[in-house]
Amino acid sequence: MANYVFGTAGLGKIRSLADDVLAGGNDAFIWIPMLTSGTAEQAETLADFAAVEADANFSEQTTGGWARITHDETGDGLVSAFDATNNRWEVDSNDLVWAAPSTNTVGLIVCYDPDTTSGTDSTLVPLLHLDMVVTGNSQQVTFQFNAEGWFNATRT
Repeated sequence: MANYVFGTAGLGKIRSLADDVLAGGNDAFIWIPMLTSGTAEQAETLADFAAVEADANFSEQTTGGWARITHDETGDGLVSAFDATNNRWEVDSNDLVWAAPSTNTVGLIVCYDPDTTSGTDSTLVPLLHLDMVVTGNSQQVTFQFNAEGWFNATRT
């Protein structure tokens, strides 16, 4: 497994979407635990989460206490800011917590949902895959983002 950016998400796009979520409205980031996750090459052309799910290399983990987590502009710690010291843009939010999952995961995909009131998997835009290999043992699982946040981009 590896961390990778989906082809639908250029470096500047994630920053722009984070700023959109922070502006308020019905959009949000949706964190989706995965039972199986393909490679960056397999994810390159998948334009929405319905396409991700339709691809045999990917499947969402929906059993054993795993569920999607939504982060929007209200109380989820979402931050999108420039780090002048390191000359990069960083996006971060609160750590993700699942109460007591009993099944395994291999990854985590964050998608942008442009409308949480009526969205479907076909409107979710996959942005990043992060490794999250967990053997579920009915204990709380916390996915803690590193100090640089869950996404950062530099100019090349």
